[in-house]
Amino acid sequence: MKAIGRLATLLVAALVTPGVALAANVIEGQRIYNQHCIGCHGPGGNSAIPNAPKFSRGERLMQPDMVLLASIKAGKMTMPSFNGILRDQEILDVIAYLRTLQR
Repeated sequence: MKAIGRLATLLVAALVTPGVALAANVIEGQRIYNQHCIGCHGPGGNSAIPNAPKFSRGERLMQPDMVLLASIKAGKMTMPSFNGILRDQEILDVIAYLRTLQR
């Protein structure tokens, strides 16, 4: 019974501690991708413009989530910065969705 109490305490602490990310939501990531990313990165991650990564081939997805998060927040070349547009959790949701596109 004590283990359940400790688990509940840890869960509450994680939920109220700033900066603690919850598990990524792939469905929400797909929604955000369709709203913000599909124009350049294409449906299913099949690049719609030159030089955009082909996520369906896993391009750029070999990097850790936190590196990808920083890259998306900063923007690069023709990709705009999403800092202030998407919250970190939303970006992590998109990254989780992108990882489902690899074939």
